[in-house]
Amino acid sequence: MKETVVSANSFDARSTLRVGDESYEIFRLDKVEGAARLPYSLKVLLENLLRTEDGANITADHIRALGGWDSQAQPSQEIQFTPARVIMQDFTGVPCVVDLATMREAVKELGGDADKINPLAPAELVIDHSVIADKFGTKDAFGQNVELEYGRNKERYQFLRWGQTAFDEFKVVPPGTGIVHQVNIEHLARTVMVRNGQAYPDTLVGTDSHTTMVNGLGVLGWGVGGIEAEAAMLGQPVSMLIPRVVGFKLTGELKPGTTATDLVLTITEMLRKHGVVGKFVEFYGEGVAATSLANRATIGNMSPEFGSTAAIFPIDDETLNYLRLTGRDAQQVALVEAYAKEQGLWLDPAAEPDFSEKLELDLSTVVPSIAGPKRPQDRIVLAEAATQFERDVLNYVSDADEAGQESFPASDAPAATNGVPSRPTTVTAPDGSTYEIDHGAVTVAAITSCTNTSNPYVMVAAALVAKKAVEKGLTRKPWVKTTLAPGSKVVTDYFDKAGLTPYLDKVGFNLVGYGCTTCIGNSGPLPEEVSKAVNEHDLAVTSVLSGNRNFEGRINPDVKMNYLASPPLVVAYALAGSMKVNITEDALGTDTEGNPVFLKDIWPSEAEVNDVVANAIGEDMFNKSYQDVFAGDAQWQALSIPTGNTFEWDPQSTYVRKPPYFEGMTMETTPVSDIAGARVLAKLGDSVTTDHISPAGAIKADTPAGQYLTEHGVERRDFNSYGSRRGNHEVMIRGTFANIRLRNQIAPGTEGGYTRDFTQDGGPVSFIYDASQNYQAAGTPLVILAGKEYGSGSSRDWAAKGTALLGVKAVVAESYERIHRSNLIGMGVLPLQFPEGQTAESLGLTGEETFSVTGVTELNDGTTPRTVKVSTDSGVEFDAVVRIDTPGEADYYRNGGIMQYVLRSLIRK
Repeated sequence: MKETVVSANSFDARSTLRVGDESYEIFRLDKVEGAARLPYSLKVLLENLLRTEDGANITADHIRALGGWDSQAQPSQEIQFTPARVIMQDFTGVPCVVDLATMREAVKELGGDADKINPLAPAELVIDHSVIADKFGTKDAFGQNVELEYGRNKERYQFLRWGQTAFDEFKVVPPGTGIVHQVNIEHLARTVMVRNGQAYPDTLVGTDSHTTMVNGLGVLGWGVGGIEAEAAMLGQPVSMLIPRVVGFKLTGELKPGTTATDLVLTITEMLRKHGVVGKFVEFYGEGVAATSLANRATIGNMSPEFGSTAAIFPIDDETLNYLRLTGRDAQQVALVEAYAKEQGLWLDPAAEPDFSEKLELDLSTVVPSIAGPKRPQDRIVLAEAATQFERDVLNYVSDADEAGQESFPASDAPAATNGVPSRPTTVTAPDGSTYEIDHGAVTVAAITSCTNTSNPYVMVAAALVAKKAVEKGLTRKPWVKTTLAPGSKVVTDYFDKAGLTPYLDKVGFNLVGYGCTTCIGNSGPLPEEVSKAVNEHDLAVTSVLSGNRNFEGRINPDVKMNYLASPPLVVAYALAGSMKVNITEDALGTDTEGNPVFLKDIWPSEAEVNDVVANAIGEDMFNKSYQDVFAGDAQWQALSIPTGNTFEWDPQSTYVRKPPYFEGMTMETTPVSDIAGARVLAKLGDSVTTDHISPAGAIKADTPAGQYLTEHGVERRDFNSYGSRRGNHEVMIRGTFANIRLRNQIAPGTEGGYTRDFTQDGGPVSFIYDASQNYQAAGTPLVILAGKEYGSGSSRDWAAKGTALLGVKAVVAESYERIHRSNLIGMGVLPLQFPEGQTAESLGLTGEETFSVTGVTELNDGTTPRTVKVSTDSGVEFDAVVRIDTPGEADYYRNGGIMQYVLRSLIRK
């Protein structure tokens, strides 16, 4: 059990709160001058400092600085935030547990006690990223996909079961249960934490950027890299600057016909345009009270898409109602209410807290929308989606397409229009029937991702659209792969109770699994005949999904254009079959009598949706689904596991291997050094995301990762995904910078994981991994050159781990996404920034130069240089800004990374 931190209590804030028959120790915020005017999120941070004040890392001055927060100042004051708990999903969680197991061995080798490597805060892992939607459109799709999941992931699951027994305070939610963020809000989140007699705000960090979904429940938390999460589990506070807080005022109410998805896409567009990277967003105003908890969670979930650290709602009656609905006990609900009101954390709809910046949205102005074809912030008004597609598709087709000519497609495909590229292609189905597809064909329609599947209003709306479509005689087009992957079993329970499941089945939305599936690239293969037609004729086909991410190359390797939409619109597009169809005006199909059926004919009213939600969802469903959530099914319980406090590594395993991070490590740090004679591994443009950097999706046989697996006796059919093999660094290094849509500018004309290898004459084009091995063998350090928003996307530890293990010593970018910049430092990679207004292009850098970086050694003196000198053999010189932003990050970098820092700290205790 975690030791209770004995606060120095400089502000005499320790007090007692009595709720019913129970008493709790609390730390009163009103003891700090200025606390009352603070935004909700900063009050939560203030309580955190009061309770963990130790006089060294967390001092009275830190507390006073937060109480006296200047809303208009740029962040400069560092504080140490101690999250109450850590949450993980299995893709990012497996390497966390691998690292903890490796650290236990490293501690032993350095003469320490291995049991010191043990979570000191509750750590919960939900296995949700491994199920792939291989099977679909049949009643037994779920069972078949679970069987395939266990077959592919047995080694990983055995390892996680071992971790559940070997580490205290570590719990695993087994496969087939739900999506981490939905399980978090429905069961794991406490809102107010109780531990060792203390009551305090529930806070957390998570190894998925969408951890922010829990912000909708009034819980402050955000996504971090797996590296930072490990440190938090081991008692290390998160070093951060007191952020700017953007107040987002909500007024009015949503109009009938609009959904939470429409709302969140509107907010995403607004906040991306405003600029909120590195800031907290906090919702306030009378419109908050009119926003359901489900809609709040949907908004919080999308925080990474608009770039903020968190997107939080204060606690109010809606919070309490949700806690009751989801089966939290009466004492817990009473405590949440009493604590929030006592500490000034209860929503006052009329209040105007002190914010750094303000935005406002009248909810009644929100209109039906989708986003795409490659970024969540690119909102498109639904009525304009077809015409916008006609413009966007020009970026995805070859010059060989003959635009402007009428084509003659089959009756079940939309006719091409003048000026729109068209390449009608005949497809023969397994039953011998034929149909035609063209650019814009919707080949994937997926109700997926916790973003929307946690929201019963949009899920019920989708099921009612399916019901009305079936009653009209409509079904999905034959080329559409339709999948339903809810975030928890509660969803299928209320579908069953409302009698809606048969209708979803009839339009092809059969249950495929309880997991993220399509949203993270686990869409599974398209039907063979569709995939063949798409690739042979280079068709720009599309996916429509109710997820939060639609980056290039993410959803399916055959699909070029991806659109985010609400669950009911996903069903509608499955019926329409093409993005060329204006679904607000064009018929989706014909009824049994040959009459056209329009979206308005099958769109449910708000009253219909509310009636199903009110009558089909109850507390008993949540109690049933979560009553024994950590036990797992018979398959999980039957997994054989090793015993002991250190793991028995299997040298034959291709899933779980001991990583090299601590090889040769000593208790003394090695001084940091300047960089000399470095080569460029990749020169990249703007908006290169962690999806471009981090290994994800399917593993192809002709890639370095595929070759490695083949050499280790793995059959191609058993390659599985990169995500499932995150516990094997050998696979992951080979997949870093290998996204099929990556464009490395020093290897023009290529797309994918290619570079030029200047260890060989002429610098021939090579796989990035192969070139990196040659550079490292030659002792040549490597750098990455990049544009704006480098590393935006998910909080992926492997985007940083892979970068470091490829031999990259520094990244020079125009700007960074918060999490990735921090993760690079956590792996000992130096993040540098071009001078304001300068770019690789403006400086004339081609990527063929040799680079040197001087001034880094100033870090050895205990200070962080503001800039360092970057020079090249071509004569280019500039002062790069050092993006080590806090003293804590500087300590990590001096130690060679955050894991080395933590390990040395724990041994010295």
